[in-house]
Amino acid sequence: MKSQYHEVYAAWKKDPEGFWAGAAAAIDWEKPWDKVFDADAGIYGRWFTGAECNTCHNAVDRHVAGGRADQTAIIYDSPITGAGKKFTYAEVKAEVEALAAVLRDRGIEKGDRVLIYMPMIPEAAFAMLACARLGAVHSVVFGGFAARELKTRIDDCAPKAVISASCGVEPGRVIAYKPLLDEAIELSVSKPQCCIIVQREQMSCDLTEGRDIDYRSAVEAHKQARTEVPCVPVLATDPLYILYTSGTTGAPKGVVRDNGGHMVALNWSMNAIYGVEAGEVFWAASDVGWVVGHSYIVYGPLIKGCTTILFEGKPVGTPDAGTFWRVISEHKVAAFFTAPTAFRAIKKEDPKGEFLKKYDVKSLRTLFLAGERADPDTILWARDLLGIPVIDHWWQTETGWTIAGNPVGLGALPVKLGSPTVAMPGYNVEIVDDTCHPVPNGTLGNIVVRLPMPPGSLPTLWNADERFRSAYLEEFPGYYKTADAGIMDEDGYLFIMARTDDIINVAGHRLSTGGMEEVIASHPDVAECAVIGVADKLKGQAPVGFIILKAGVDRPLADIEKEVVALVREKIGPVAAFKTALAVHRLPKTRSGKILRGTMQKIADGEQWNMPATIDDPAILDEIGETLKQRKVGSFG
Repeated sequence: MKSQYHEVYAAWKKDPEGFWAGAAAAIDWEKPWDKVFDADAGIYGRWFTGAECNTCHNAVDRHVAGGRADQTAIIYDSPITGAGKKFTYAEVKAEVEALAAVLRDRGIEKGDRVLIYMPMIPEAAFAMLACARLGAVHSVVFGGFAARELKTRIDDCAPKAVISASCGVEPGRVIAYKPLLDEAIELSVSKPQCCIIVQREQMSCDLTEGRDIDYRSAVEAHKQARTEVPCVPVLATDPLYILYTSGTTGAPKGVVRDNGGHMVALNWSMNAIYGVEAGEVFWAASDVGWVVGHSYIVYGPLIKGCTTILFEGKPVGTPDAGTFWRVISEHKVAAFFTAPTAFRAIKKEDPKGEFLKKYDVKSLRTLFLAGERADPDTILWARDLLGIPVIDHWWQTETGWTIAGNPVGLGALPVKLGSPTVAMPGYNVEIVDDTCHPVPNGTLGNIVVRLPMPPGSLPTLWNADERFRSAYLEEFPGYYKTADAGIMDEDGYLFIMARTDDIINVAGHRLSTGGMEEVIASHPDVAECAVIGVADKLKGQAPVGFIILKAGVDRPLADIEKEVVALVREKIGPVAAFKTALAVHRLPKTRSGKILRGTMQKIADGEQWNMPATIDDPAILDEIGETLKQRKVGSFG
């Protein structure tokens, strides 16, 4: 179909309040708004002021009442444990209402905080929805997070209760959560009144008398009693959750998400951006600890009335590089969303796509990628393999949904490799220089969004309005600073080149590490790569590339490294001063797949660095350090 994007975007720009009021008609409201947008409220204005609503009602109860009671709402699929279960909307309501009753018994009410420290099990989603039902504010922290990191979040949001599990299960290991939780509570100044613990069969734990509650027995008691817990109306501008993201000062930033604008934006995005309707199966292969898990495992699909998949596994190794295809085939997934890193891992293990031949994935219409830059080589590989559109899109924890994308539901636009396409309604995106002046098309600059931000974006940071202003609004007055750098072409397509921290200065030339990575990834033997800027006495900084080779490559590493250097010099030019490519076995990443370039750079420069809280495997940083030392790169030279 012909894309309606330009007409829709123009309609938003002409009348933003009318546009979002129209989108809000799809949500159930307890009380209508006084103003669609109040420019005098909050830091930069607030959406749907005066309105009252409840997110759990919109995600669960209204579907039960509206004819979807017997439709599957959540599919739990755990290739790690071999477990799996489907929950209808009626069954989700029963679980959530019973857990809400347990929380209510312990005095949890509107505005109280509840910290959720959970693996990827159904109870994680039930916990989020039970908090929303009561008007309590949840803060999800990755299960298995280190005790000191967990402690900082407990002290910042002061939860009255914690919902956790006895353990998490990773490939080849079981991680005991309870000792980490106990240590965090011991270290914290703010002590939760109770902990509700899911006992998993892989490893149970002892419960602390007087504080800990067995999740299953407490919930079952209320299910048997058919305890009713009505959804508590809250203001549209009241917080739904706090999600901590890493801060440049080392102290985590508590991103706040409100109730009303969040529902409106996510519900609109499910069809307009992802092209799915109520009743269809949507899968985001992420973790509830990340914003993707909040927006597109739990809230977005359920508010829309879709079936969502909660997947406890990895793209490779659980048991093989075909696990994604198995899930898509088995559950008839219509739209799939994951990180480019996941597909690079599959491509490395199964470059010819042999595993795909075992499964029928005809249900899949579209693959969406976000989280890291989607290099053209990975997009083309996935597109050729699957024979469907592969759509890159770009957004942040802070925005909660897409800043720039290709809106499938409005009619897809032509794909330009390397670009997440165009700004979505709600986002007036511009490229400016360091003095906040617009730069010409095709020129690298700072990506900013003209205020106000759209519904669903963060209104502030938890208990930190001044930090919000200084981190996001001060540097470019009148704009939100994305901290990403990129270019915009003559068609309005964005190209996200790097975090502004990843723009390196080589002999006075500002160069994007992302541009170099794109070139390196095009080498036929390279599965994945990362480029960092290393301190150089002569040039200020010099780029260093780390490369991971595809499975089965059997050529001298030195030859491949030389070819990569020559390729960068050919495609970008001698100005890049690219002379060093290092073949490594692994790259350090967060649990969502983001490569920890900043930490690698500090190691190379011999600077003090802290272990990132979200790192997937700390041992990889030692491997990187050893490679730099052996090859005499950076401060080791």
